[in-house]
Amino acid sequence: MEYTVKALADLAGVTPRTLRWYDRIGLLKPRRTTEAGYRLYGPEQLDRLQDILFYRELGLDLSSIQAILDDPAFDRQAALQSHLEELKNRRGRLENLILTVQRTIDDLKGEAKMTDQEKFAAFKRRAVEANENAFGQEIRGTYGDEEVDRANACILALTQAEYEGWKTLGEE
Repeated sequence: MEYTVKALADLAGVTPRTLRWYDRIGLLKPRRTTEAGYRLYGPEQLDRLQDILFYRELGLDLSSIQAILDDPAFDRQAALQSHLEELKNRRGRLENLILTVQRTIDDLKGEAKMTDQEKFAAFKRRAVEANENAFGQEIRGTYGDEEVDRANACILALTQAEYEGWKTLGEE
């Protein structure tokens, strides 16, 4: 099946102007253009648009997305698996933040007392996850899973003052 700019825009939840822009910069070329000048998109273009939108959700700019998608080594299945893992990580971070906000509201209402540790647990967990995403494979390969897990547990157990000191040390 082929889609016009308007039909594809409606299907994908983007504007026709966006699709025309993607065509203009070479990010998403139509399958073909009719004699009347209508852009028509086929299954390959739909898949590429989906990939573009996934990468946009991850915060990548259009030139980076184009470089990734145009790389001959691009593996769509591996990329989708990576997207899935990142989305699961985001969901976990959001669930932790939601829980922290809810507990804080309950604390303010006097319904449940929140410890100082609980007030900052979600933020420390986010720092540990960011470190894992950036360096996890390297540090686990160097020091082993047990040692890295122990270090992460130590970070999560820090008091707020210790955590602030740890962050300052890292910045230095």
